Amino acid sequence: MVVKVIEVRVEVLLIVVLTITIIIVVAAVAVVIVIAVVVVVVVVVVVVVVVVVIVIVVVVLVVVKLVVIVEVLVIVVSVVAITIVGLIIV
Repeated sequence: MVVKVIEVRVEVLLIVVLTITIIIVVAAVAVVIVIAVVVVVVVVVVVVVVVVVIVIVVVVLVVVKLVVIVEVLVIVVSVVAITIVGLIIV
């Protein structure tokens, strides 16, 4: 009788320990998955921000270059026009 009670208590204790162990393992795996997802999201956001900044810089540089090219063309055309007008007057 005493042996049977001890066996039952040991089995209950084993079941409780196994259940707690399984819960801890599942929780640890869930935490690792959440951390991995957060890291992936952060990396994706950083990459998108870097790409957007690079695109903005390139667009700004292209626009600035176009503005400079247009200004140079305006100056050249003005000089040529003034020269032609001056030659016609002379």
